[in-house]
Amino acid sequence: MITKITGVLTRVLDEEVRLQVGALEYQVLVPEFIRRRIQGSVGQELTLHTSHYFDGNPMQGRVVPRLIGFTSEAELDFFELFCTVDKVGTRKALKALVRPIKEIAEAIQRQDSKWLTTLPGVGTATAEQIIATLRRKVTKYALMTDRRDAEDRQRDAPSAGPPVVDGNVMEDAYQALLSVGHSPQEARQRLDRALAAGKSFQSVEEVLLEIYKGE
Repeated sequence: MITKITGVLTRVLDEEVRLQVGALEYQVLVPEFIRRRIQGSVGQELTLHTSHYFDGNPMQGRVVPRLIGFTSEAELDFFELFCTVDKVGTRKALKALVRPIKEIAEAIQRQDSKWLTTLPGVGTATAEQIIATLRRKVTKYALMTDRRDAEDRQRDAPSAGPPVVDGNVMEDAYQALLSVGHSPQEARQRLDRALAAGKSFQSVEEVLLEIYKGE
């Protein structure tokens, strides 16, 4: 199974890109938000984190292996999580992801089914099912962009190691902040600031102590 591919981006089409790897050119399906992100990189080397699936109907004797690509492992992980929702298959998930992962995760967190129905192929019933299935599983994706920024700051300070944070700890900390009256946006901002400190957190209590110190 191909989990990562690096090559020169030769073409960007409506639902796929082409990567030249040596003498071979690979077709990689990408969601719309990835296509927009990389469309200006034709001719440049690009690395995509990939997943396989089989497209077609075995009963009709035609099944085609497909590669799906993302620019980070976290985006790929979210896609695979999204596919676990009942009645959301690979193709439907691929078509639905027209917005950045962070925005979709935030909508799921705040239980905004109306926003989710703006995604292609997502009706009201599907939006509610997405929320019911994923609401407690998406905190790390809602924080993904800011955590990437925090990692960049850590690289500028080599004496400090990257933070080690269990995803369940951050999810429980997020729920704890909501339970004491913080809005979803304020809870995420407070978690962002705690992560930016570059510390390792082993428990919800440690996260909350970092958030509330000095207040």
